[in-house]
Amino acid sequence: MKRPNILVVGSLVMDLIVITTRFPKEGETVLGTDFHTASGGKGANQAVQAARLGANVTFVGKVGNDSFGKEMLDSVSSMGVDISKIMVDQEAPSSIGNVQIETADGKSVNRIIVVPGANMRIRPEDVAFLKDTIGNYDMVILQIEIPMEINELVATYAFEKNVPVMLNPAPSAPLSRELLSHVTYISPNEHEAADITGIAIHGLDSANECAKALMNMGAANALITLGGNGAVLGSKNEFLHSPCVPNVQVADPTAAGDSFVGTFCTGVCLGLSNIQALEFANCAAAITVSKIGAQPSLPAIGEVIALMQKMGCNITGLENLQKI
Repeated sequence: MKRPNILVVGSLVMDLIVITTRFPKEGETVLGTDFHTASGGKGANQAVQAARLGANVTFVGKVGNDSFGKEMLDSVSSMGVDISKIMVDQEAPSSIGNVQIETADGKSVNRIIVVPGANMRIRPEDVAFLKDTIGNYDMVILQIEIPMEINELVATYAFEKNVPVMLNPAPSAPLSRELLSHVTYISPNEHEAADITGIAIHGLDSANECAKALMNMGAANALITLGGNGAVLGSKNEFLHSPCVPNVQVADPTAAGDSFVGTFCTGVCLGLSNIQALEFANCAAAITVSKIGAQPSLPAIGEVIALMQKMGCNITGLENLQKI
């Protein structure tokens, strides 16, 4: 079996994670129950997840010349991601994410503030080399934690070489029709999808309507994650729904969407059917939310296949991934 070759152009963020039994009100101080640091960032998380599943992953991004930058490079490299194209900015600090997790009554919810730092210092000349090399990849993954002009440029390079592009529009921001016309898959969550289309999602019918709106805006396929309701995929000829894994004890939902995106893209590159890729991604995300931290929670291929088998999912096309 050939390993998929995936290019991720995106963000690296050091997550500073505070856990509390309730979020503070305005002007209030509360005592937390725990604190962790973990290498994260949407781009880095998606890259690590794909690598953990057996893909060859190359990452393009920027960190600051500081201890957080070095720690993040060591983390993604240790997970099997090629970091040779990650640059070090001598002026801006590495990005940090203030992650607050409220855990009460057996449920966990989070709030995140990201300070972009070096992520927003990527310049067109930094990615110009991709114009000639992007054709070597089976998929390109992008997010919105880097300059929009970089996403637009890389998506154009990929489109010109017929390389599929996955755009994870998070955090939500205005998207040009030109960018969307170069996107094979767009993967917002339900809140980001509503921001982009103006259509609030209250069930599968409205999710279908929202997916169609995203495709009418230019994207070839619309993949929308629905939290506890799983995910849907709208394409030209079908609308699919894959429910989430039931009875999962959520410890930290921080990287669930990133796990989903990295896994779905890996599945598509392996030639899985759309419904298989959705089930593959839902199982990976379920494992992710059961653990604390972004990259430390991203599962390896064996864990995902084991859960798929337990759920009775079709694993055809995945069996040999554990051997490569």
